[in-house]
Amino acid sequence: MKCDPTLVESIVNKVLQKLNEEGVVVNKENNNDEEIREFSDITEYSLYDKIFIKNPLDEEALKTLKKSTPARICIGRSGPRYLTIPWLRFRADHAAAMDAVFSEVSEEFLNKLNLFSVTTKAKNKDEYLTRPDLGRVLSEEAKMTIKKNCPESPNVQVIVVDGLSSKAIEENAEDFLASFMESIKSYGLSLGRPFFIRYGRVPVMNDVGEVLKPDVVVELIGERPGLVTANSMSAYLCWRPRSNTVESQRNVVSNIHNKGLDPVEAGAHVAGIVKKIYEQQKSGIDLIL
Repeated sequence: MKCDPTLVESIVNKVLQKLNEEGVVVNKENNNDEEIREFSDITEYSLYDKIFIKNPLDEEALKTLKKSTPARICIGRSGPRYLTIPWLRFRADHAAAMDAVFSEVSEEFLNKLNLFSVTTKAKNKDEYLTRPDLGRVLSEEAKMTIKKNCPESPNVQVIVVDGLSSKAIEENAEDFLASFMESIKSYGLSLGRPFFIRYGRVPVMNDVGEVLKPDVVVELIGERPGLVTANSMSAYLCWRPRSNTVESQRNVVSNIHNKGLDPVEAGAHVAGIVKKIYEQQKSGIDLIL
């Protein structure tokens, strides 16, 4: 059976016209024919309160289930394929995760927080991603800069590290630091000068411990982004980290972001843990929380 060229051309023109329109309009989805509003940015559309399964047996039970997890569940299918909206959100969230990894923390942000910047032995983002070992140690120039700008042996030294999500640092570090530093001062503990480390991994705090010899190091670092969030930050804490410090000697508070642990609340919470670390003079699995 031959296709009518005129019909094919008409269909193609309609599709192109649709693609050229600003925004995306979805009239009806597999959700009791409920109308979905027009939107120009797919990331504005929330998957968390929508059931995409057609004619579910117990819609209320599925809504309760969705509220219990940020995972992509109840997103429906068209044959073996995703529905349009969940698929577009998947692509958009994946792009956001890639952007978070490959972007850089801006100089404007560092200036706003009055953070001077140093680097690890990784020379650029590509080397940082392919050589994790280089992100664990400071460059010699960085060590000299830190010694020049920071007082030695404070009770608490904060470092801000880009890690695998620069977006996480830019969205959460400011509010966290305001809350954290105020809480630390209320405990009567001395604070070193915070600074920023570019292309850093968690163990870079060991080198900072060797250089400045603080009692407690608090490292804010961007977490590896996923398809749920690309802006999640962690705070790692350690009592007198040195070159021989191992992972079991660190504590971590993770999922610090606007849909997880609020950064202001996290700052006060982490300060409370720092106080316990300082009082007990130990961290990691030996710390009694």
